[in-house]
Parts: sequence; structure tokens; C-alpha cells
Amino acid sequence: MKKPRAAILLAAGINCDKETEYGFILAGGETKRIHINDLIEKKEDLSHYHILVIPGGFSFGDDISSGKVLANKIKCNLEDEIQKFINDKKLILGICNGFQVMVKLGLLPAINKDYKNQTASLVRNNSGKFEDRWVYLKPNQNSNCVFTKNINQLLYLPVRHGEGKFVVKDENILESLKNKNGIVLQYVDSKGRLGDYPVNPNGSIEHIAGICDESGLVFGLMPHPEGYISKTQHPQWTRKANSSIPNGLLIFKNAVEYARENLL
Repeated sequence: MKKPRAAILLAAGINCDKETEYGFILAGGETKRIHINDLIEKKEDLSHYHILVIPGGFSFGDDISSGKVLANKIKCNLEDEIQKFINDKKLILGICNGFQVMVKLGLLPAINKDYKNQTASLVRNNSGKFEDRWVYLKPNQNSNCVFTKNINQLLYLPVRHGEGKFVVKDENILESLKNKNGIVLQYVDSKGRLGDYPVNPNGSIEHIAGICDESGLVFGLMPHPEGYISKTQHPQWTRKANSSIPNGLLIFKNAVEYARENLL
């Protein structure tokens, strides 16, 4: 039986690639960790894959601003390949630094299918410090995001970032995100209620933790789903018996299932 293939992008400073790769393997996919230079030099062909993932880390040391250097490297060398990937209705996922890359590249929020111009950003946390802890997330039940399909419960995932505050170029961008249900995940408390810091770890507008494009196939989030793909990763796993699928694994499973049903 053929398995969907996920390309896990590598570049200097990315450090969550192996955990992310393992998440897709557990979800039933095949994976390959591919350095961006191999794509640029045509040693690897992106079209051979069904899912493109930009993992978390600190690409190029987050010089200039988080994700900006890698975004520019992709834009200058792989823009056509990325656009074809989108046109072929394949999946793109950006996690933490990967989300920052996607936003600065223009892949998100991609209002009116504009995948080339940056209209939002992820900037320094309001707390002024690096936030490294677990948070609750509320999925938008009206979103058509493939990655969160049929996830009805609150998610509990770790955040690890210093620049996770989501902001937009102007109010029209935010209104379009709202109207098109592009806001996929919001930071909430354990009861599902929106709240300021520390519930919202960075001060994002509308408590935004993750967004998608209009198709629901391009998704970025600041929390780390690869940080909870095994029950023993939960900070209270010894105290709380939990037989449900780990929250992060649900996201990977949805991606693999979409690819299996639509791209193989």
C-alpha cells in the first residue's frame, strides 16, 4: 500500500525536524528530511512529495527577524515550485519558525489567493521573553483547515518561541481572516475561554495561534504538534490516565489521511 510522502525541509538552525518526521511516520506517512540547498540545486524534486513541512527551530539564527532569511531564500529560488505545489492541492505545514517563514514568505494568510506578498508578521512576545510552556488551544469548528478536521476538543500543546505575536498589515486583512474562517486555532484557558497573558503567551491579535489559507491546505501554527505525539510527552502523563490519541498526532494523521484520499 502506497503511503503519502512528506518532505521535511532542512536549513541551518532548524532543530525540530526529527520529531516532526517521526510524527508523520506514526501517522502512517513516508518522510524524507531534505536540505533546502538540495531543492535549489535540483538534487531533490518537490513534486515527488504530497506534503511539505517547514519545522520549528531557529533558521539561520533568526537573524534580521525570525524566519526572514529562510523565507527570502525560498522566495528567490523556489517560488515557482511552491506555487505549483499549492496549485496541485498539496499540503504545506509550518510549525513555529516554519510558521514565521510562511508568513514572511507570503504563503499565509494569502488573502484572495495572494501567496507572494507579506501581509502579516510574527513579532516579539508582549512579555519580552522566550515563552516555553504548554498552552490550551481552541479549534475553529467552522474552519475548512484539513489539519484540524474533526478535532472538536481543546488541544494541549507546547509553545517555545520569542516572536510569536501575530499581527497584520491592516484591519482589512484581519477582517478577511475572520470572514473566511482563516483563524484556525486560538489560545484559551483550560475551560476554553479566551484570555490575556499568560493564557495568550505572546499577545497575538484575536488570540491567534494558527491560521490557514482559503483552501485549508496551507496551515501554520506557533505551538508544536510534534511535541505531543506520544502520551509520555504530556507533562502530567503519570498522573492522568489518558487513552486518547495525543493532540499533536491528530494533526499529522489528518494531513496523511487527506493525502492518501486525494493525492495518491
